[in-house]
Amino acid sequence: MSDPRTTPSIFTRGAVDLSALRKSAPAATPAGPADPGRDASTPARPAAAAPATPAATPAGGAPPIIDVTEATFQQTVLERSLTTPVILDFWADWCEPCKQLSPVLEKLAAEGGGSWVLGKVDVDANPRLAQALRVQGIPMVVAVVGGQLVEGFTGVLPEAQVRQYVDAVLKAAGVAVGPVEDPRLDAADDALMTGDLDEAEAAYKKILAESPADRAAESGLAQVALYRRVTGIDPSAALAKAAADPDDIAAQQLAADVEILSGQAAEAYARLVALVRRTSGEERDAVRKHLLSLFSVAGPDDPAVARARRALASALF
Repeated sequence: MSDPRTTPSIFTRGAVDLSALRKSAPAATPAGPADPGRDASTPARPAAAAPATPAATPAGGAPPIIDVTEATFQQTVLERSLTTPVILDFWADWCEPCKQLSPVLEKLAAEGGGSWVLGKVDVDANPRLAQALRVQGIPMVVAVVGGQLVEGFTGVLPEAQVRQYVDAVLKAAGVAVGPVEDPRLDAADDALMTGDLDEAEAAYKKILAESPADRAAESGLAQVALYRRVTGIDPSAALAKAAADPDDIAAQQLAADVEILSGQAAEAYARLVALVRRTSGEERDAVRKHLLSLFSVAGPDDPAVARARRALASALF
């Protein structure tokens, strides 16, 4: 089982034999698995009915969020997984961590528009399923693709990591994974485009507080800082000043900002890498941080950023 503290990944399929679950059977009597935070000697709380889960229903298709029971497992999970990946969320009414993770999974399922199905399994009401799938702690998430198990993770993960797991499951199932629209990011981008830097900055920071690994929000925040630095600046004058005094750090940094906005990223990076080579101490560190902020504007996948990072490493070491 994957470590909940790390980014989830796809593990070996078929590690658990699902064939015994292909026919429904009456529920067994043993209690469901214990909450990781509850002592094993503490009696389990009474089973609760699964809460109603409102969800959008794709046009002409089944709802992306379903309740799974031992009686319906073959049809709703095994058979459906032959055409659509099914991700199972094992939960219980008494499990507080479950109440943190389940809304994230439900949100992603709704966003998926039917590309995958979220199956919610109440472990107290369905102990046989929990036992068959070796559930030792909840919340626990696994997937079923093509009738085979795709191992998942146990515990609460940040939304960004849960999204990565979902994407990995979809890729394993051969489902094309495209960018998912994020209304929070759309609002932040709109504010940036209209020049409301304060609103854009607040929106990007809020996204990063909730999803620290969100590269788009990180790039947006770096753009806000860039626009603040160049507001009211004459680009030609800034470049001329930098050319006249190569050792003026502030002038060189501003010239690099102007070059970034002029589509001359490679020139901006080279300018600051050269400045790193000519400086030391606090001045060098200030130039390095400025260059890193410009890298964030473009994002780590930009080839020019990759080349400039190598040049920066050479300049530093």
